[in-house]
Amino acid sequence: MTQGVDGIIISPLDAVAMQPAVQGAVDAGIPVVTIDRRVEGVPGILGHVGADNVKGGEAQGELIMKLFPDGASIVNLQGQPGASPAIDRNKGAHNVLDAHADKYKFVAEQTANFQRNEGVTVTESILAGLANPPDVILCANDDMALGALQVVKEQGLPIKIIGFDALPEALGSIRDGGLTATVEQFPGGQSAKALHEMVDFLRNGTKPEPLVLLTPITITKDNLDKAERLNEVK
Repeated sequence: MTQGVDGIIISPLDAVAMQPAVQGAVDAGIPVVTIDRRVEGVPGILGHVGADNVKGGEAQGELIMKLFPDGASIVNLQGQPGASPAIDRNKGAHNVLDAHADKYKFVAEQTANFQRNEGVTVTESILAGLANPPDVILCANDDMALGALQVVKEQGLPIKIIGFDALPEALGSIRDGGLTATVEQFPGGQSAKALHEMVDFLRNGTKPEPLVLLTPITITKDNLDKAERLNEVK
């Protein structure tokens, strides 16, 4: 703002903490486009570009149905309680699988707070309490999925694990036969779309749609080339 920029594009780490600064920019007449996380409670933001987390969860559910057409038992490692991505991803998975509840059973659902170390401890606890291993462990992000994978490998269990975020480490694990899948949210695509919106507004006065959500897809070994960050895989 002090540099007199024409526009601001921001992906806020903490949407609540950014409210005063973003409100200040809007009040100063600087157009703002947010990426990934929306800054709530600030009227006048030009636009937001993100990913549809509900559709991402639905993609996870649809993949489970494709992998297990005759039904499956599912452990669900959920994200941080109250976080909108965790809520939406969980909702999407249930949207798909609850419609076929006679075949697809959630045998355990517990938060691991998006943390890898909690993915390890929660998976260990859940597996110890089940009479039979589940067919699949569904995870709201890749860190929890990689934690669950560590436990499954240690115990020698043939459990499929599905993550979310398409991190390079997760992509490498899919390539090498570890994780079964992850969900690609196209963060690069989100950033590019936001930049195009801002430039079009500044040059031509064209107001963008206030909310644009890209549709995530599942990434497996069969379509790794669709992952944005594949070139970062070691």
